[in-house]
Amino acid sequence: MIKILFEDNHLLVVEKPVNIPIQEDESKDKDLLTLCKEDLKRRYDKPGNVYLGLVHRLDRPVGGVVIFAKTSKAASRLSEQVRTHQFKKIYNAVICNGHFKESGTLIDYLVKDEKKNTVRVTKESDPKGKKAILRYQVLCQKKDLSYVEIELETGRSHQIRVQFSSRNAPLWADQRYNPNAKEHAQIALWATSLTFFHPVTKEEITIVSQPPREFPWTILEEV
Repeated sequence: MIKILFEDNHLLVVEKPVNIPIQEDESKDKDLLTLCKEDLKRRYDKPGNVYLGLVHRLDRPVGGVVIFAKTSKAASRLSEQVRTHQFKKIYNAVICNGHFKESGTLIDYLVKDEKKNTVRVTKESDPKGKKAILRYQVLCQKKDLSYVEIELETGRSHQIRVQFSSRNAPLWADQRYNPNAKEHAQIALWATSLTFFHPVTKEEITIVSQPPREFPWTILEEV
């Protein structure tokens, strides 16, 4: 059952479960977009296909706030907000570095290998490099872990994971960018809140979703 965080005639905001693709991929596993369409069709007894517009994405292993548009007009207006950086996206993460600087801005140029589905940091002069910017604040530190709050300015593929990993601070249990990640453990990255302007009323809305209360997220409560 998908947890609904907000819904009206124009929007559907849900909490994405971990390890579910946001849209159909080559795995052919059930994806969030299809699950939400099926849920709308069932709840409102809609005939035929249900429209639901994908506005932004989260990596498959990441959970948290995701917004869908229930009309094409809403989808267009929300996509424009994403393009012009009007979406405020806050993430929480636990990184494997207990001495990371308390706060700062990370700026890199990233290149994606489409065949391997991996991203790496490159030089500013690289024509394939895309600028990636995030701001972060360490909320607590315990032993070799830091619990951080992150605001994304750009939304590059695997951005948070690669930017921290390149600074000797890979995310807890990141199977792709943390060479010491425990197998089958769940990556500690969560889309905690999303702030945007309603596509029709223009009202500013913030939707929040908390990370699960399990290790390593519980270090915040322990400290």
